[in-house]
Amino acid sequence: MKSFKELGVSEPFLKALNAQRVIQPTEIQVKSIPFLIENGTDFIGQAQTGTGKTLAFGVPILHRVDKEIPKPQAIILAPTRELCQQIQKQLFKLTKFYKGLFTEVIVGGENIDAQIYALTRPTQIIVATPGRLLDIIDRGAIELQDIETIILDEADEMISMGFKKDLEAILRKSEGYRSVWLFSATFPDNLKELIQKFVSKDVKKEVVEKEAIVNKAIAHEFVVCEKERKLQTLIEYVNIHGNDTGIVFCRTKAATQQLAKQLKAKNFSIVEIHGDLQQRDREKALRIFKTNKAQLLITTDISARGIDVDDVNFVVHYDLPDQIEYYTHRSGRTARAGKKGMSLSIIQGNQVKKIRAIESQLKIKFNRIKQNY
Repeated sequence: MKSFKELGVSEPFLKALNAQRVIQPTEIQVKSIPFLIENGTDFIGQAQTGTGKTLAFGVPILHRVDKEIPKPQAIILAPTRELCQQIQKQLFKLTKFYKGLFTEVIVGGENIDAQIYALTRPTQIIVATPGRLLDIIDRGAIELQDIETIILDEADEMISMGFKKDLEAILRKSEGYRSVWLFSATFPDNLKELIQKFVSKDVKKEVVEKEAIVNKAIAHEFVVCEKERKLQTLIEYVNIHGNDTGIVFCRTKAATQQLAKQLKAKNFSIVEIHGDLQQRDREKALRIFKTNKAQLLITTDISARGIDVDDVNFVVHYDLPDQIEYYTHRSGRTARAGKKGMSLSIIQGNQVKKIRAIESQLKIKFNRIKQNY
């Protein structure tokens, strides 16, 4: 495997990577970074969450923008506010030894006039959700002829969240000025349509095979129980882990709220995140969890991407996800920063076949554990 230096990464960014103890590039980084630093033309990278896509596009875009030009030259689009903030945080870390390059986050839930004012300051890179970016563009706060690169991170997720029309509008308005770098785990038909319309026919495409995508530091387990025993099974599992912290995923907002209420009644220290919460309440819950003031985060798949907490010891799939890809996204919240982690699925007997399907598709092995541990 090549080193970051061999990939063409310059000294200030090498120092920043070393300061974060990021030494060995991942497969998607090896396949993306040299091409994007050197060429910067249209590019498609297919890789799952947890494979290092933020550095795969973040390192090259920092090489390509000119910090002497105070206007936005690159736009990074992501599906959620949380992921935008995480990307901005990573770019900030990468510029530790490269002063004078600035990133602005543009997302919903904030005062748009304040965001427009922020863009009057020197800003080379904008990280944004599609809807809010389109609002900013429509107000004339960004000169699209200066935008050389538009990056779509988690493109399939943006499509599934209903941002297709917004993405089309942004790409249409910027056509003729920019290259498109698109990163996605999957390529549903409506994403393929977007690519056909707005990405070069001879686009460079790199794929990380699924055998390489699942973090091998995660131990995968499942337990079979009756539906009425799910809560007690979860409680027993959490208790044997002592004070370890974990994220528990439910399929719906209602299930999340119900489970959170049940665990509070049992005196567990928990916070919850789901779509019904105001943004400030979601941020407060995440802050409490990150600072170890709550043992468990009970959440929907809203937290499956874009939440970066280094010390999550285990993930529990209280309900299996609808899509197999989300098993990877959820499980990827543990075993971060070089640590080990566990991923437990609590299922009924008729769901064993779904566990086998996950095993087959993701090339992982589950260990079945007894209900009473």
